[in-house]
Amino acid sequence: MEQEILKEMKAVFTEKFGDKTTRSYFSPGRVNLIGEHTDYNGGHVFPCAISLGTYALVADRDDGKTRVYSMNLADKGVIEFSMTGLAYDKAKDWANYPMGVVSVFEQAGHACSHGFDIVINGTLPGGSGLSSSASIEVLTAVILNDAFGFGLDMVEMVKLSQKAENVFVGVNCGIMDQFAVGMGKKDCAILLDCNTLSYRYSKISLKDASIVITNTNKPHSLASSAYNVRRAQCEHALNELKEVKPELTALGELSNEEFNKLAGHIAEPLERQRARHAVYENNRTLEAVAALEQDDVERFGKLMDASHFSLRDDYDVTGKNLDTLAELAWAQDGVIGSRMTGAGFGGCTVSLVRNDAIPAFKENIGKAYTEIIGYAPSFYVASIADGTHRLD
Repeated sequence: MEQEILKEMKAVFTEKFGDKTTRSYFSPGRVNLIGEHTDYNGGHVFPCAISLGTYALVADRDDGKTRVYSMNLADKGVIEFSMTGLAYDKAKDWANYPMGVVSVFEQAGHACSHGFDIVINGTLPGGSGLSSSASIEVLTAVILNDAFGFGLDMVEMVKLSQKAENVFVGVNCGIMDQFAVGMGKKDCAILLDCNTLSYRYSKISLKDASIVITNTNKPHSLASSAYNVRRAQCEHALNELKEVKPELTALGELSNEEFNKLAGHIAEPLERQRARHAVYENNRTLEAVAALEQDDVERFGKLMDASHFSLRDDYDVTGKNLDTLAELAWAQDGVIGSRMTGAGFGGCTVSLVRNDAIPAFKENIGKAYTEIIGYAPSFYVASIADGTHRLD
């Protein structure tokens, strides 16, 4: 499969940029098993890198110009940009993600002395909430680090990739997406404390079950969505709690019991709900990982379901498409747990499904969802992959 993708890319590269010596790279997408909207609240997340992702073929140029072409967005054509002094340019569309990485590298003292010709080919569905943007950002960081010998470790590249999205693109995302994409490890999920960036790998042993990603096929747009609003609501709630608990630096530091005692100090009921989700989801994530590590997959599944309820009722980021998928999944035989994954407002659900039940799961949900929503969902059985790396 990989060799076929690269062979097709080589033909496109030659057509667009000529016959040159190229290097190849792969950067995964990610799915978050539990711990949603906790990353920017100083809580824990439990994502894994997946085998769907972004491939790149790269050739060095001898000038300061980079030309990029995406096989997924062929209508955008070849996009060109300078390797120095960049600013966000709406006309350059998706290329703002790699441009943002070049820009933050330059600001951090890692100036690029030449440009590249690059062909990109992604196997992630766009707008699905599986982190196609983080996948391209970390991919760009690894390409630059490899080409210029900057000697950055992966955590540094992850931080610079997040900064590119926050500062250059203008999406106030937390660290989880870039961290999972860069630091992924085959057959493991990552328990990451987003407050301290301390992390550990946890082996995913689902025995006779698999991770099934179901795409609503309703794209979400983070930059223009309510994502930044939710973040501001949580920050405001935190500031109100600090008035009575000055040492508090993040909602993720609170136990459920502590939050319940302090919640009355959050004046706005809606902000209280948002903060409750952040606190409860963080503690639910820790409990879920402990359950999985004790081989209690059933308990893990129940906590996945509870996560979706909280994202629906307290955080209000699910919507009809995601709720329909989750509710249909809960009614299927062989489903251990199901929830929305990613920022919400469209995108995907993640479900743990017993292997012998997967064909019926796809058939039943596909049919019912199409009847309710008017178009079909897509299904991906995910394998857990390594983080961004050079292939050849």
